[in-house]
Amino acid sequence: MSEQLQLKSNSVLSLIEEVAEQLAAAGLSLENGFGQGTLNAFDEAAWLVLWRLALPIDSLASVEEKAVSPEDLIQVTKLLQQRITTRKPLAYLTQEAYLQGVAFYVDERCIIPRSLIAELLADESIDDWLDEDTHRVLDLCTGNASLAVIAAMVWPDVNVDAADISQDALAVARINVDKHELQSRITLITSDGLTACSGPYDLILCNPPYVNAATMAALPAEFKAEPNLALAGGKDGMDFIRGLFRTVAAKMSENAVLVLEIGNERANFEHAFPGLEPLWFETSAGADQVLLLTREQLELVFS
Repeated sequence: MSEQLQLKSNSVLSLIEEVAEQLAAAGLSLENGFGQGTLNAFDEAAWLVLWRLALPIDSLASVEEKAVSPEDLIQVTKLLQQRITTRKPLAYLTQEAYLQGVAFYVDERCIIPRSLIAELLADESIDDWLDEDTHRVLDLCTGNASLAVIAAMVWPDVNVDAADISQDALAVARINVDKHELQSRITLITSDGLTACSGPYDLILCNPPYVNAATMAALPAEFKAEPNLALAGGKDGMDFIRGLFRTVAAKMSENAVLVLEIGNERANFEHAFPGLEPLWFETSAGADQVLLLTREQLELVFS
């Protein structure tokens, strides 16, 4: 983007549209720069403008005709310039991200929350697999603890262990657990996989590193800004999951289930684990990215 860029809009909506044009002109797209909270230039622009102007993120209609001052234009221009020239994710620039309408603190120590499992928590898709004995939940590879927080909000009668190998990520997780005042129900655990997780758990949620090596090499700059540890899953994306499947049943209660996100790696998953027949959930990204396995299924194949 040229240093001579001057935004000229006089209302919030027109400014968002102008910023969206600049993002698109800079080559940002879903394939090259979006996907960490937004999926297109308009949504990214709306987030950028509304956040910078301290306006409600989730209520554009109520402020779209609001006048924009020259000082506002300067501030938005600076953030837009930073977004395009550094190629840092907007969430890292604002140190804030949203998942299912819940605000979370984020920075470069953790992956930006975008797990599809959050949809399943919010729309009650997992509830049929739970019962009155569901009390202990594990959020494995918790990152900034967004899934742990949403699970605790959705199910007020459960306690959640939130585990991650990264102490940096867990430091961010602590900020979010405290932010949402869930210290009494969410326990943060430093753990390499399941090694420090005591169990038995009635439900395990896991959004692990699953990106295969070829895809990792081709990621846009925004995704390469995230911790490699939270993304890279080895040659076929299944390295962490192989270790998980060998040990997870022993950490599950009798009727427990594992809800696992694998992104676009279904072909690699099915090649690596041909004996498994999981339930696949329908999500906004399709029906092949999040799966469910029972303890019984895992024991049959991996015991």
